[in-house]
Amino acid sequence: MKALFKVPSSLLKIKTQGQDESTKAMTQKLIEAPELEVQKWLNTKEDLSLKKLRGKVIAIYAFQMLCPGCVEHSIPQARNVFASFNPDDLIVIGLHTVFEHHQAMAETALKAFIHEYKIKFPVAIDTPSEKDYDPIPKTMRTYNMAGTPSLILIDRLGFLRKYKMGHEHDLKLGAELMALMKEKTPMAKIPEEIKGTAQTCKI
Repeated sequence: MKALFKVPSSLLKIKTQGQDESTKAMTQKLIEAPELEVQKWLNTKEDLSLKKLRGKVIAIYAFQMLCPGCVEHSIPQARNVFASFNPDDLIVIGLHTVFEHHQAMAETALKAFIHEYKIKFPVAIDTPSEKDYDPIPKTMRTYNMAGTPSLILIDRLGFLRKYKMGHEHDLKLGAELMALMKEKTPMAKIPEEIKGTAQTCKI
């Protein structure tokens, strides 16, 4: 088992000096995905957490209502992924992470947006920063996201397997999701060299 897809370098502490790119991809550490810091959950009967969803592949779409790329590409793709895969294997989560125009994208407007765009999957509202001078919400800060739309993939064991800023091609994403869903390796069977480098992400 290996980290097939790149995660932000700021979340990793690995020695890469003298390694070529293929070696880096093979030896990249697996890290436990940080828990989402959620102010409120919408579109779900109960609050969710990455821990509760362990055993399923998780696709997290970070978006803003006033982000054109989110509205035109990310949200439609998230709806298609949600409709195409068995929820016993794959969970789709929308993460509304607002770092600009905060008043225009409050909860009431988000609820109307969810209804208008027929979003059926759970949506989490990212917790705002407690610092008045910091517009970046907590989960966005923890994952060091560069903006929206952003895509995060987490495997069945809770490891962060992909982060991408911007829209991902449908075919590439489908292949990555299928690869992750086929992985059913219990923690006890993870090779020692990978298990030894797995760590909880602490920013």
